[in-house]
Amino acid sequence: MLTILGFAMIATFLVLIMTKKMSPIAALVLIPALFCVAVGKGAHLGDYVIDGVSSLAPTAAMLMFAIVYFGVMIDVGLFDPVVRAILRFCKADPMRVVVGTAVLAAIVSLDGDGSTTFMITVSAMYPLYKRLGMSLVVMTGVAAMANGVMNTVPWGGPTARAATALKLDAADIFVPMIPALLVGLLGVLGLAYVLGLRERRRLGALRIEDEESVGAKEAVLVGAGAAAGPARPRKRPVGGGADHVDRVDGGDGDEDLLKGLDPDRPTLRPRLYWFNALLTGVLLTAMILELLPIPVLFLLGAALALSVNYPRLPDQKARIAAHADNVLNVSGMVFAAAVFTGVLQGTGMVDHMAGWLVDTVPEGLGPHMALVTGVLSLPLTYFMSNDGFYFGVLPVLAEAGAAHGVTPLEMARASLVGQPLHMSSPLVPAVYVLVGMARVEFGDHTRFVVKWAALTCLLILAAGILFGTI
Repeated sequence: MLTILGFAMIATFLVLIMTKKMSPIAALVLIPALFCVAVGKGAHLGDYVIDGVSSLAPTAAMLMFAIVYFGVMIDVGLFDPVVRAILRFCKADPMRVVVGTAVLAAIVSLDGDGSTTFMITVSAMYPLYKRLGMSLVVMTGVAAMANGVMNTVPWGGPTARAATALKLDAADIFVPMIPALLVGLLGVLGLAYVLGLRERRRLGALRIEDEESVGAKEAVLVGAGAAAGPARPRKRPVGGGADHVDRVDGGDGDEDLLKGLDPDRPTLRPRLYWFNALLTGVLLTAMILELLPIPVLFLLGAALALSVNYPRLPDQKARIAAHADNVLNVSGMVFAAAVFTGVLQGTGMVDHMAGWLVDTVPEGLGPHMALVTGVLSLPLTYFMSNDGFYFGVLPVLAEAGAAHGVTPLEMARASLVGQPLHMSSPLVPAVYVLVGMARVEFGDHTRFVVKWAALTCLLILAAGILFGTI
């Protein structure tokens, strides 16, 4: 019964948010509360919620201060050179913009933190997508998949969890998987190319007349101070009847975000550029080396960044207020997700669901348990936290595989396959940073990304089998 109710709860949640019948925050809170009562454990709802909130409180704190920190870094102009480099590559071509999004997300993902990746990627690319009138779900989908592939680095989380659960060396798991993961990354880049071509056909390539240099074009695209909202591309046929965007007019809304990379904005601190670059480098290095807990690092980093860049108290208050909307949205979503995960785990639904999936594996598939694990990693890491999958399910699967001669290393590598899909799971706090900053409905993002992310996962699995690592 708990198995059925668990799947029913997840299905109800997904249907409601994808059909936009409820907001994600409301669905994350009310749906599990109703199902908790339905299983006869309503009296324990408070305990489950407190347990869930306690487990996710450090994550919420990390996100709050990380948003403030990277928001300040964007304000002071730390990432402006990155935007200019991306624009030089993109040349206002929608296809190049989407590919540039995938490349940027993959590079930034090397720090091992999804929230950081999404904050930097969206901050850099959002104004360009808006000015060109491009689909924002394409940006969120491509960024999530690129991060999902790169999230498998040993310091990213999944590999370390698999190594800990099966008592293996993380390098022995990760290094042989590199060729398969590269194939997956190439698949994401290929998909970005295809999606970019589709956007190009829909919008055309931007053509800015009377500009004599790339730098001037960057000023038009990045300097959004003259715009007041979302882009409305104006098209006209040029050469052979193809549609090209002649220029972009602004509308209403999103004014602050479009002004975020204005080269003349008063929040810039060019004299402190190298201090901010060094501070960010030290912060990311300390995070990778785990010198301090990540929430503590971002708390210290945010306080130091605000104090040095904006020594006047009114300026500090203004910067905090400017990013308060993102902080509230993301932290609120994380605490709402704590209700969902708390009920799933506290009622035992997640254990019954995992056990049912393991028990349904036919005996004849025993020698192919690595393949089975790779396939199961898609739904299991989507509907469960990484901790639940790697510490709760993977050891059981590994024991079943060992009985048929499948090595723990093969099982551990196969368990990484589902990460591109996992990064868009409603149980991953970082995805709310992504959709929140991009102003995209979570249901729209889910509807768009699931099929492509699942395809990327299967591509990695096929490559791992082909290379003999799974």
